[in-house]
Amino acid sequence: MTDPVTFALVLLFLLQMKHLFADFYLQTPRMLANRAVYFHLGRLQHAGLHAVGSLVAMVLVGVPVALALIVAVFEWAVHFHIDWGKGRWSDHTGHGPTQAGFWRAFGVDQAMHQWSYLVMVWVVLP
Repeated sequence: MTDPVTFALVLLFLLQMKHLFADFYLQTPRMLANRAVYFHLGRLQHAGLHAVGSLVAMVLVGVPVALALIVAVFEWAVHFHIDWGKGRWSDHTGHGPTQAGFWRAFGVDQAMHQWSYLVMVWVVLP
C-alpha cells in the first residue's frame, strides 16, 4: 500500500478487529481473573494475544517485520498496564456492571487502547 491514508485506515481497521476478538471473544477465565494483581499470568497472556494480533495486522499491510516486532512489544507493555490500571481502579471503587462508574472506567480503558492504536499507526506509517 503506497497511499498513507489507505494504509492508515486499513491498519486501524485491522487493529480494531483484532481488539474486538482479543478483548471480547478470546479471553479465558484466567485472563479475566485477578485483574488488579500486577504480576498476573492471565494479563500477561491477554496482552500477548493483543501483541501477536497486532504483529499479524502490521505485517499484513506491509510493515517491516523488525519494526512490527518493536511496535508489538510496545503494545504488549501498554495494553498490560492499561488493563492493570483498570483492574486496580475497579477493585478500589468496587463498581459493578450495574453502576455508572464501572462503565466510565470501561470507556476510559477502551479509549486508551484505541489511542494506542492511533500512535501505533502513526509510528509505522510509510
